[in-house]
Amino acid sequence: MERQARGSGPATIAGTSTTRRTRGARGTGEAENAVEAGQDPAETTAEPGRGSQLRRRLGRADLRAVPEARRAVRELLRGWGKPGRSETAELLTSELVTNALVHTDDDAVLTATVSPSGLRVEVRDGAAGRPRPSAPTPDEGTHGRGLILVESLADTWGVRAQGGGKVVWFELAAGAA
Repeated sequence: MERQARGSGPATIAGTSTTRRTRGARGTGEAENAVEAGQDPAETTAEPGRGSQLRRRLGRADLRAVPEARRAVRELLRGWGKPGRSETAELLTSELVTNALVHTDDDAVLTATVSPSGLRVEVRDGAAGRPRPSAPTPDEGTHGRGLILVESLADTWGVRAQGGGKVVWFELAAGAA
């Protein structure tokens, strides 16, 4: 995967943000349809040749879901990638999950798809507002840095509209450091 130029963010095209995607890393299908229908699909699945996938519904404003999401991603990524990649994935996942739970009034859905070549994490929520990285102010304490971390540490990331909401996603290559 090519690394995005620092500070450039995702390219915006006709109201949706996109960046280069890793072939085969995007997760869609039956489990996503089950989540949209309000059902809880299996949390972790493995498909031959496609790697493993984690899918979890996150309750509205339930911040207990943040450490649970980190733990689930850690388990999914056990033995994957170069040293430090799993920790980076956990950090970035917690930032996206926190944003979805703090800044929206609806449930969210976390999907993480891992393959030998890379990881793609998506957090879908029902809010149409598009998040944008911005420099935090001193009075914000530790708040306001999540998307700056995602922009700095992810190989690629972006936002796309989906239904009445959006999906915020990032990708990490297994071999990059």
